Amino acid sequence: MYRFDIVHSSSKSKARAGVLHTPHGPIHTPVFMPVGTQATVKGLSPDQIKQTGAQVILANTYHLMLRPGATCIDLHQGLHRFMNWPYPILTDSGGFQVFSLSNQCRIFDEGVQFKSHLDGSYHDLNPQKVVDLQKAFRSDIMMPLDICSGYGASFQQVQADLEKTHAWETTACQYWQALQTPQWLFGIVQGGTYPELRRQSAEYLSGYPFAGFAIGGVSVGESRQQLEEIIGFTAPLLPDLKPKYVMGLGLPENLLFAIQEGVDLFDCVLPTRLARHGQVFIQGKRVNIKRAEFEFDLTPLDPNCACYTCQHFSRAYLRHLFKAKELLSQTLLSIHNVYTLVHFVDHLRQEILSGNL
Repeated sequence: MYRFDIVHSSSKSKARAGVLHTPHGPIHTPVFMPVGTQATVKGLSPDQIKQTGAQVILANTYHLMLRPGATCIDLHQGLHRFMNWPYPILTDSGGFQVFSLSNQCRIFDEGVQFKSHLDGSYHDLNPQKVVDLQKAFRSDIMMPLDICSGYGASFQQVQADLEKTHAWETTACQYWQALQTPQWLFGIVQGGTYPELRRQSAEYLSGYPFAGFAIGGVSVGESRQQLEEIIGFTAPLLPDLKPKYVMGLGLPENLLFAIQEGVDLFDCVLPTRLARHGQVFIQGKRVNIKRAEFEFDLTPLDPNCACYTCQHFSRAYLRHLFKAKELLSQTLLSIHNVYTLVHFVDHLRQEILSGNL
């Protein structure tokens, strides 16, 4: 039921086109995954998400654990029925929240204790519990608990974080194997901006039977050059016959680079987050719809874009909606941004298949 086939490998770069088979349908890679943190891609219905061309979405274990909780989702027989999304779902572990909510968590050898940002209650996460939560969610791909070290952390701090991460991921992998669940578990490579630690992490985790591997701890404040150095150094260290995933990547130029380095999966909150601030992708650039030049502009956002928004509305109308603080503006701009990234990556897949990338 689960299989990763590499359909074509480029002769011009490390890029490859593949198919990841899951119980909820195939995922044609490389692929961009919109983020639905709380079992919803902000502002979009499942039908609207599907119309963007999205094949798979990401949800977050930490947030769903707090609200509505695993019991409610389990009663619906998993996230797919809960949110009416019958296609593949990947769930993040909550490890990123160790970084993003660092003032509300304490790290121990056994796991992490969070103070809920909702009501101040305390919650513990450990490697086994994170797997159990995702098992209740019935996501197609699960991620283990890890520590996403902050940008600029010292070598000693990142090394200490990595030791805990490796211990947790080892426990998670062994527990996952014992459960014999049909869900896949990916390993997450950490190590900050330190090549020695990235190599250590990739080599250590490659020794375990994870179904795929992710590069974590990027897009956390480092420069584009540092980002490319981390991806370019780490991706070749991971097993070529398994899917490779860079977490939190969502700018076209970064996606292109990573795909040329042989990475298969990506996710990012950027397309919907930018839309909520009036920013849209137009021919590879980020443009603010509030600009005065759009006040009487009757053309679509991007004349070459086939998304619902560009096929039905003018720049002037979209500017009006945003200036008037109408909720529809967020939906229409999000549709365009998600569509743009999904189809940008799909276009690169076609370029790989045709031998041009």
